[in-house]
Amino acid sequence: MNLRFDESQIERIASQYEYPREETDLMQLPEIIQHNGFLNKEQLQLVAKWKSPRSAKHVEKNTNEYIKDVTSFAFSTSNERSRIESLVIIDGVSWPTASVLLHLFHADPYPILDFRALWSANLEKPKQYSYSFWQPYVSFCREVAKRNNVSMRELDRAMWQYSKENQQA
Repeated sequence: MNLRFDESQIERIASQYEYPREETDLMQLPEIIQHNGFLNKEQLQLVAKWKSPRSAKHVEKNTNEYIKDVTSFAFSTSNERSRIESLVIIDGVSWPTASVLLHLFHADPYPILDFRALWSANLEKPKQYSYSFWQPYVSFCREVAKRNNVSMRELDRAMWQYSKENQQA
């Protein structure tokens, strides 16, 4: 795994980040959710709508209590595999959406699973996500972010933006 662009360009590319959906409301949630230790249904709907508008309606099937229980477990367990895999049992939460939940709300740094970011890391999107794919990707992104003294959010934005500008349709 290696970036398709020079690591010294992370900050410059991230500064050009333009996502098609508004994320201002979303970026106000991390402090609240980290303090509470869980998400409620309304907060999960906001995240799902930002990451995957087509599947966001499935979040409706969950009760507020179920979302609270599952996200509380995911954010409190020390087991890496349990963190990501527990989140995908929530209706409307796929691996990419679960990665957003960890990315934004867990104290540890996590990348977002997205075809654009994967392309920038020289990876093909797998037919089906699994922990054996996720774990090395997380390690790689953490190493790159640490080595370049950037946040995971900044690295994610750079990877997404680089793909948007350079990946062929």
